[in-house]
Amino acid sequence: MEKVLDEDVRPFLQSHGGDVELVEVSEDGVVKVKLTGGCAGCPMAWLTITGLVERAIKAKIPEIKKVEAV
Repeated sequence: MEKVLDEDVRPFLQSHGGDVELVEVSEDGVVKVKLTGGCAGCPMAWLTITGLVERAIKAKIPEIKKVEAV
């Protein structure tokens, strides 16, 4: 999971002054993440979670069902 975040998600977020923290991965395939830095208060954070984070994780780890922000 961290490898996917490091390779496919963090470079983009960091270029915008933000980052992502992995909070939890449940047994039923739900990943909880926290956006930090410039991404934390961004009005487009929901789009970042679904359009970038969730898509990248599900592409590499198909067992994941959903990504949620906390």
